[in-house]
Amino acid sequence: MTASAQHATLAAETGTGDILLWVVLPYVVLAVFVLGHVWRYRYDKFGWTTRSSQLYERRLLRIGSPLFHFGILVVLIGHIGGLVIPESWTEAAGISEQAYHVSAVVLGTLAGVATVGGLAILVYRRRTVGPVFSATTNNDKAMYVSLTLTIALGLAATVAANLVGGGYNYRETISPWFRSIFYLRPDPDHMAGAPILFRLHALSALLLFAFWPFTRLVHMLTAPLGYLTRPYIVYRSRDESRLGARTPRRGWERTGS
Repeated sequence: MTASAQHATLAAETGTGDILLWVVLPYVVLAVFVLGHVWRYRYDKFGWTTRSSQLYERRLLRIGSPLFHFGILVVLIGHIGGLVIPESWTEAAGISEQAYHVSAVVLGTLAGVATVGGLAILVYRRRTVGPVFSATTNNDKAMYVSLTLTIALGLAATVAANLVGGGYNYRETISPWFRSIFYLRPDPDHMAGAPILFRLHALSALLLFAFWPFTRLVHMLTAPLGYLTRPYIVYRSRDESRLGARTPRRGWERTGS
């Protein structure tokens, strides 16, 4: 069968809409995600930052930021484990599907609640603290909306399918579809039959990743490792009379001009 015939057969089985959503869109998002980061790093290095607002307000930030970051870290680890690692691998390691499912649902729900709670505090802080709100751009607002939508849909899908409904094993449908994208053999049939909340969560995540390179979220892909090896910054006054007569502490000795 020729490639065009295979494409026609696939279109007949899953529909053109499914092919656009679960075959074409993921590759478009991947291209935007990679090329967008390359462009951003090359032409906007000084904008590659979180634009910290800690100087404006700290009380709410000390609560919301750790809650959000630790929660989202657990969520990301859970997604990587569930989407990348096949079910057969965990079973070969002695972890039954029931044990994996229960632990994933419990930890995922707790992490999701923590993430939503932390994000709610951060959004409230950004809206109610004057200087923080003034430093918030339209890009930031759109990013918060996209991020909140993705997290809320993921939490709703987990609760609706596993805590309210009879359970849903996404590792038999969504996970194979996700891996098939990187195998360059995308299989939209898996996503076509997934519950609507899981499909909406996947679509919102794709849109978030397409928007990612152009927001402050780029800081998640970098780490300030240079701080570990950079030399000390030496401060010295131009006016010797202002240095005083007190013997400086160790490490703060005056340098020669």
